[in-house]
Amino acid sequence: MHPRVASMPTTSRSGLVLRFSTLIVGSALALGAFHARAQAYPAQPIHFIVPYTAGGGVDAIARTIGQRLSVRLGQPVVIDNHGGAAGNIGSELAARAAPDGYTIMMGAAALAINVTLYPKLTFDPVKDFAPITLLARTPNILALYPQVQAKSVKELIALAKSKPGALNYASAGSGTTPHLAGALFCQMAGLKMVHVPYKGSGPAVTGLLAGEVDLMLSPALTVLPYIKANRLRALATTGAKRSAAFPELPTVAEAGLPGFEASQWYAVLAPARTPKPIIERLNAELVKVVQSPEVQAQLQNEGSEAVGSTPEELGQTMKSEVTKWAAAIPKDAKVN
Repeated sequence: MHPRVASMPTTSRSGLVLRFSTLIVGSALALGAFHARAQAYPAQPIHFIVPYTAGGGVDAIARTIGQRLSVRLGQPVVIDNHGGAAGNIGSELAARAAPDGYTIMMGAAALAINVTLYPKLTFDPVKDFAPITLLARTPNILALYPQVQAKSVKELIALAKSKPGALNYASAGSGTTPHLAGALFCQMAGLKMVHVPYKGSGPAVTGLLAGEVDLMLSPALTVLPYIKANRLRALATTGAKRSAAFPELPTVAEAGLPGFEASQWYAVLAPARTPKPIIERLNAELVKVVQSPEVQAQLQNEGSEAVGSTPEELGQTMKSEVTKWAAAIPKDAKVN
């Protein structure tokens, strides 16, 4: 026995042992209580923030997923739409929510874009959120007005290089995904094309159909009916691989611009510091939902591909997306 311990009075040694034992028991009880709470989760309704108005594409996927997640968790999953400021209002609300697993958010590609597009944001899409899972990806389609003399991505690049500034591309507005996809295309291919912003995807496609603009990197569902009717020409999709919904179309990367990708994506996130057991539970249930045959079929009909990633994979995706768009966003597109 250590001499200092041996010289202590019996009552002091007993008190020390008692305090040490109490500390161990207290820690064990606290740990047990934490695991009990995690196992009991969820014990109340979950608020699923959608940072866009009801009726849009992000909202539709959130409602599809939320309904099935509710069944799996045995608690209501309440959709809370908080639109405005390109998704920033709802995203900030979610970032500031209590990290207890009872507030989650539907994130989209704009989350990684807005951190550069809006330099004065009061939240960070990487630091202020805990990733849960990447639900799905949706490629854009590179669609041309039929009179444009290009039948492939390589021909389009060659045409644009031969006439700098002569071609133009439409978007749903400055800073939107179609705008930045077009800017990334020009940047990577070394092209000079004129950006023509419209007030929404509908007017942009109408302008493309009328020949007011030459091309658009458009959400698939917006242009698909006109491609099938031969009123627009589809050259490629913008995903990392061919879309199961459009297997006949090559990707931009394989058709002439290696490394190009500009897809819409949808993910579920929680406030940072949400306990890991809760993140793991939500991930497991959401992956089962999104990989179910009925959800996969529904997403494919809408031009999307189900994913269902791990939290770590989503975290890496978000970091790489922030870096990619930070380099691609034109200075004149930023909102002060």
